[in-house]
Amino acid sequence: MTTPQQDDDEAVCTHLDQVQAVHARTPQGCEECLASGGRWVHLRLCLSCGHVGCCDNSPNKHATKHYHASHDPLIQSFEPGEDWGWCYVDEVFLEPAPLQAARR
Repeated sequence: MTTPQQDDDEAVCTHLDQVQAVHARTPQGCEECLASGGRWVHLRLCLSCGHVGCCDNSPNKHATKHYHASHDPLIQSFEPGEDWGWCYVDEVFLEPAPLQAARR
């Protein structure tokens, strides 16, 4: 049996097996910004626990802060019509988003 060859330049996410069937804990917005009265630009959904955090273009960058605190490796956009994800550990852009059921 042969296996497909992978181009050494092609990055691969090795954490897709950690995607959980999550539901957004705060579907109305960034969990921390809602609690503090902060604002966000775009939202990201943690695919391990359902945390909703704001993107790195937002003043508080709560999605990335959540990754550093929790080490949950995968997020995906929580913006309507967007269909992509990101693996923090492998630094890999994922398209389409890993958890289609959680898209808005």
